Amino acid sequence: MCVVVTQIGDGEGEALVRTLRRRGAARVVVLARRAGRAELRTLLAGGLRGGVAASTDLAAPARPAPPLPPAPLADLSARELSVLARVAEGRTNRLIGEELGLSALTVKSHLARISRKLGTGDRAELVAIAIRHRLID
Repeated sequence: MCVVVTQIGDGEGEALVRTLRRRGAARVVVLARRAGRAELRTLLAGGLRGGVAASTDLAAPARPAPPLPPAPLADLSARELSVLARVAEGRTNRLIGEELGLSALTVKSHLARISRKLGTGDRAELVAIAIRHRLID
């Protein structure tokens, strides 16, 4: 499962871990636009598989974001973007296929092409790259 949040404030990491445990979520990756380093450590210590934050210093004043590197992001098709958005929502290949009227194998093929274009095969990293480059919300 992939959980996407805007911000994880002080003390919210423990609450998030408790909530996910209560719901029986065993394999979870958290993506956040902002989170403190201590909160990311709390999430990982609490058993989450990973945590990614675009900004890890909540107390520092906002700095202008560096320009995004020219990546092969423009090469992603509308279908690939729709698949990637559903991956970000934590859906499986089978569920994505059902929603888009595709087979799970076709979804897997789309993900393989996305992985080649973005340079990673890790679903969480694909989502992180897409969020970082504002391809999905």
